[in-house]
Amino acid sequence: MSVVNAPEATAVGFAPEEMDYSLSTRQARLKWVVVVSSDLPPGRAANAAICAAAPTVTSVPGLLGAEAADAQGAVHPGLPWAGCSVLVADPATLRAIRAKAVSRADTFVADVPVAAQSTRVYSEFIAAVGEARTEDIDYCALSIVGPRNRVDKIVGKLPLMS
Repeated sequence: MSVVNAPEATAVGFAPEEMDYSLSTRQARLKWVVVVSSDLPPGRAANAAICAAAPTVTSVPGLLGAEAADAQGAVHPGLPWAGCSVLVADPATLRAIRAKAVSRADTFVADVPVAAQSTRVYSEFIAAVGEARTEDIDYCALSIVGPRNRVDKIVGKLPLMS
């Protein structure tokens, strides 16, 4: 997986004072979407979405809400308080969406190149990606976080994964 526009280079994330758990997910300043290739079977699509989300939650501050304790005191880890939509797109659209998203300094992008699901050794994945030109890479999934209106423009009217 590769991470583009990492927080060190851009200020993508929520400040602690912005994390208002009483807001609707549609009221949050940032929007998080994961876009998965419509060509993938369900299991590989789920894998790609999870692999795209993993670097996102570790790289974008404030995505996860506070832990929640149930009535018996068992603690449940925090979830994305501002939501996360999982959408689908064909491979050509995924590539175009990635190009648009990485061109924005105010947008975080993590991608899952197809090589991630065709190799079993991480060094082989790194080598496969290293041999390909950016414009020639196909993607299994993308994770995008950025200003709500910008992300909406980037992903357009893509359907939710069903």
